[in-house]
Amino acid sequence: MYWIASFTEGLGVAQIYAFLPNRLTEVGVAAADVQHLVGVLGSLFFLTGLPLIPLWGVWADKYSRKAVIVRSALVEALVFGVIAASAVPWQLVVGMLLVGFQLGNSGVMIAAIRDATPRHRLGLALGIFAASSPLGFGAGPALGALMIDGLHFASAAVFAFAAILSIGVAFMLAVASAEVRPEVVPTGSTLRLAFGAVRGVMSDPIVRWLFVVYGVVFVGRQMAAQYMTLLIHDVEHTSLAVAGSVGVVLGVATIVGAAFSPLGGWIADRIGFRPVLVAAIAGIAVAFAILPMGATVAWLAVAYSLAIAFQAVVGAMVSGLLATETPPERRSATLNLIYLPLYVGGIAGPALGAGVVTAGLRMVFYVAALIMAAGVVLAIGFARRPDKRVGAAEIETTAAS
Repeated sequence: MYWIASFTEGLGVAQIYAFLPNRLTEVGVAAADVQHLVGVLGSLFFLTGLPLIPLWGVWADKYSRKAVIVRSALVEALVFGVIAASAVPWQLVVGMLLVGFQLGNSGVMIAAIRDATPRHRLGLALGIFAASSPLGFGAGPALGALMIDGLHFASAAVFAFAAILSIGVAFMLAVASAEVRPEVVPTGSTLRLAFGAVRGVMSDPIVRWLFVVYGVVFVGRQMAAQYMTLLIHDVEHTSLAVAGSVGVVLGVATIVGAAFSPLGGWIADRIGFRPVLVAAIAGIAVAFAILPMGATVAWLAVAYSLAIAFQAVVGAMVSGLLATETPPERRSATLNLIYLPLYVGGIAGPALGAGVVTAGLRMVFYVAALIMAAGVVLAIGFARRPDKRVGAAEIETTAAS
């Protein structure tokens, strides 16, 4: 059920990335202003949610992980509904600001998966879960393109349908999902626990390294993702009144790419999470560098497939590293804060893109590739650090047996 929840959220969020330019033109934004506004609105995606990151994790561990996950699905429905109903630009802004109250469920679901999965199958389990969001990101644009170009609906109908799906997911989770409690249930005031969780996580050198690496990856990822739709329209010379090949490129790329996520987890179970993390970030850098060189839709689909595949593997590797290299008493809090880098990157990436795009649309992807290259350097530095706690844990396990 967590897989379905993550898939549905990915479907709706991908439709925002894919059809926000269309929606902007529908509410009266001039074509010349769309490129800049896409970056600005993309930053709003995460702005309001940043202060809430530690609170969702604390509430989940202290009271109910299930309730926090259901809350996310309900807010998703509200977000997509507001975007669908918007008639003027400021209403779209309100819808994008509401996204911040929707996020905060992925870390909770990962923590629950970690507590319910045997260690020797954790890489595979996280790899399978990591594939859910990319598959949703593929299905969303494909479905939206069918509705816009095939059934001749406006993009508002696409978001209305996403709202209906989110309501269904909320009902499914509320009725059929099980509550998975953490190994250590926190006690005390929510604010004290929230700030304590942030301090505890940031005092851990391994977690700090991983969060910096993940944050850099997300800056480049969100920067490129925000402008992928416009690159597709630019390559095929289509207007924002239609979906064009957006559904094909994004749909094929994310579905094909997501298929490799479990493979990455399987390899990591055998050679380790760290080397796979370095290789995956390097793969994203190469994919972003070759994306703007393409002159055909097929080129974009292949290059973006590589990018999505490696992005899914990076997510699985970071989750696995945090799940295995943090002590049990801080594991749940750490996993609940796993998307703190996403929020920071989600704000910085599109905002940076809004500035870079003035030098040309393709320049956005070249800069994103350079950012990923910096992430590779940081990941290599992290991979060379010894993990003394894992060795100590293995000694204790051997002594106990």
